[in-house]
Amino acid sequence: MRMTTDSDVEVGREVLTFPPDFLWGAATAAFQIEGSTTVDGRGASIWDTFAATPGKVLAGDTGDPACDHYTRYASDVELMSSLGLAAYRFSVAWPRIQPTGSGPVEERGLAFYDRLVDSLLEKDIQPMVTLYHWDLPQVLEDFGGWRNRDTAYRFAEYATIVQDRLGDRVQAWTTLNEPWVSAFLGYGNGIHAPGIADPVASLEAAHHLLLAHGLATQALRAQAPESHRLSIVLNFSTILGDDAEAVRKVDGLQNRILLDPVCGRGYPIDVLQDTSWLGDWTNVVRDGDMETIATPVDWIGVNYYSPTRVAPADPDHVPAGPHAGLRGVTLEPPQGEVTGFGWEQNAGAFTELLVRLSRDTGDIPLVVTENGSAFPDTVDEMGRVTDTERTRYLLDHVRAVHQAIEQGADVRGYLAWSLLDNFEWAAGYSQRFGIVHVDFETQRRTVKESAVALSRIISQNGLPAQGYTL
Repeated sequence: MRMTTDSDVEVGREVLTFPPDFLWGAATAAFQIEGSTTVDGRGASIWDTFAATPGKVLAGDTGDPACDHYTRYASDVELMSSLGLAAYRFSVAWPRIQPTGSGPVEERGLAFYDRLVDSLLEKDIQPMVTLYHWDLPQVLEDFGGWRNRDTAYRFAEYATIVQDRLGDRVQAWTTLNEPWVSAFLGYGNGIHAPGIADPVASLEAAHHLLLAHGLATQALRAQAPESHRLSIVLNFSTILGDDAEAVRKVDGLQNRILLDPVCGRGYPIDVLQDTSWLGDWTNVVRDGDMETIATPVDWIGVNYYSPTRVAPADPDHVPAGPHAGLRGVTLEPPQGEVTGFGWEQNAGAFTELLVRLSRDTGDIPLVVTENGSAFPDTVDEMGRVTDTERTRYLLDHVRAVHQAIEQGADVRGYLAWSLLDNFEWAAGYSQRFGIVHVDFETQRRTVKESAVALSRIISQNGLPAQGYTL
């Protein structure tokens, strides 16, 4: 939808306007911001163990105190309100609710999320709950973690506990965030918790994660009122390259291996063939699993940061990286401008991805649940953070979403990653994704230029078609 106002005509600016009910917000994850990892009965997660292991996280950083959100949530909600956020996507820490991953419920953990949800609703901010954002209780990992089929059933039980407590106020529910990362970075190349490097284990973990999603979706649906909207969030990348076979291989192992089962198509035949040289990892698939995984969802969350460039290689070449079973392909370096993580900035690839996903998911709506960029920010002598590069990335990618909608993609919302600078997993505190700067020594929050830009986009439900001045 395009609309031009009189004031814009005067300055020659065309305005891109989003649908009236388009949802704007920001996202975070529990382990990255909460801190307070040993208080109020919280159990240890795999990320507590991983971060405490020398050499696993840059500079020996840990998830405590992170952003101290556990004690500062009220002021953080005030900050969200000042920016005009309509939605806040956050994750619940499983170890806060069931310290050992099963059994007794920790009331103090549930009470924290009660307070958070109530604070959000008081400010007319929609709470969007993610039930799992990588912080598996360590006790469950001791029994095999996501390699163990039983973990999927424990997750479904935990999901119903949280929904039973918060479901009178929370309508939007996500089972898993980025199971691809949990499986392939956690069990495939070991750069994320729990730090296991075993390609076969990563494929088995991927299946059990999908099974957990399906079981939890069924359990949530069984007890949920009709107003509850259930989803899964997957991380995607547009695969770029001149060789169709190389693109097909990486697309299969990056995008289709999880999306297809969720959409009821089962594991792609070509992906099963591509990974067969590792052995029959599909022996973990039991009768009825694929039907469970394909339990209908109300929307699919899309996390996007950058494209992946590929080229053909010797048929037996196994590239370094997390794609279990990948052979005969080289992962190429990014082109053009990159973020602080070295990720390619390519908004056009984002439009392409959203249009493709909307086609491939049929009538399942999409929500952009994460999109953002890391850059090294500093607070100047005037107390400001002028993050021009992040602001440009934000505006370019919001425009990419609008372009995708114009091309027919059914995209219902955009959530920036991330609200706050935070613990960036294996990179520790070295990468800043926040639209709000956090001084980790004083916990002082400073609104960045990018947050001001997002706030203006929200207030206008749109932005100029060109330029970086709103």
